[in-house]
Amino acid sequence: MSGRKNAGRTSPWMLLLISLVCFFATYNFLTMPSRGWDVPRKFLGGGGDRGSAVSYRLGSGSAADPTKRFHVALTATDALYSQWQSRIMHYWYKEMRGRPGSDVGGFTRILHSGKPDGLMDEIPTMVVDPLPEGKDKGYIVLNRPWAFVQWLQKAKIDEDYILMAEPDHVFVKPLPNLAHGDEPAAFPFFYIKPTENEKILRKFFPEEKGPVSKIDPIGNSPVIIKKAQLEKIATTWMNVSLKMKEDQETDKAFGWVLEMYAYAVASALHGVHHSLRKDFMIQPPWDLKSDNTFIIHYTYGCDYSMKGELTYGKIGEWRFDKRSYLQSPPPRNLSLPPPGVPESVVTLVKMVNEATANIPGWEDER
Repeated sequence: MSGRKNAGRTSPWMLLLISLVCFFATYNFLTMPSRGWDVPRKFLGGGGDRGSAVSYRLGSGSAADPTKRFHVALTATDALYSQWQSRIMHYWYKEMRGRPGSDVGGFTRILHSGKPDGLMDEIPTMVVDPLPEGKDKGYIVLNRPWAFVQWLQKAKIDEDYILMAEPDHVFVKPLPNLAHGDEPAAFPFFYIKPTENEKILRKFFPEEKGPVSKIDPIGNSPVIIKKAQLEKIATTWMNVSLKMKEDQETDKAFGWVLEMYAYAVASALHGVHHSLRKDFMIQPPWDLKSDNTFIIHYTYGCDYSMKGELTYGKIGEWRFDKRSYLQSPPPRNLSLPPPGVPESVVTLVKMVNEATANIPGWEDER
């Protein structure tokens, strides 16, 4: 998620609320007795209203068990860069939600810019407040846990589970509930390495909680988790994120993945451990095929020569990079990759093209 927020003036009560939440979260969960968990990680498989979560009626092809349905929660800003990605993501949510095998329920875009934007009638949205001015120190993602805290407190969410998602996610096939009861499902990120960062993490995960190997190598997204569990974790996640950002050593070490580490730590503090699903999503251009996954995450640029050779780190003769569209959405009917480019990249571009061709007013200013 990118783009600067338009925070506006923050009232004194909001500052007081955040301070109180952070204090009690620190006290309660750093003094909570250890649960004695030391379980090996499991790898499995290869227009809305402000103030409410909106649920769609599912089609007849949806999964039979309504208790397995999950609510899709998408955190976003009002920046144009975030908006066009959210529109594509929401389009594919609607396309996949009623197909056989899907456990998808309702959808909410949690807009943490503090004010409505031009997509309120197109995408079910709840507006929440950003952090106080300057609190994120230029790291916009720090608003995500605070946004979830507010949403969980204010929204009526019918489903028992929640999928935490991001604007640059595309559903490539119907997504079942990958969680198993109290064990959430998460995607393992190769660059989240708790055991290699034990010295830093001990500032936030005390020794009495056990080994740092209890911290899963994950971020908060994509994660399918019980709503009741997330309600407990969210405040701690926010608190740990803020504390990490304030600590210069931690901020320098974790950089743009700081908030991901904070979610992993917060979950471990609550004794919540995740099933690690490599098949949850892929990330082109490094992952080459999309047939054994549920989500394409287009966070990396895809640069190729006209011979189909990857030129990562160098602008290719053919490219698709979301950062090319910071000020305007990608045009309809993007050119397809040249022969030899991996299927995952071809599928991504085709899905972007299908969405933009079918979203009314795609290139209109919002």
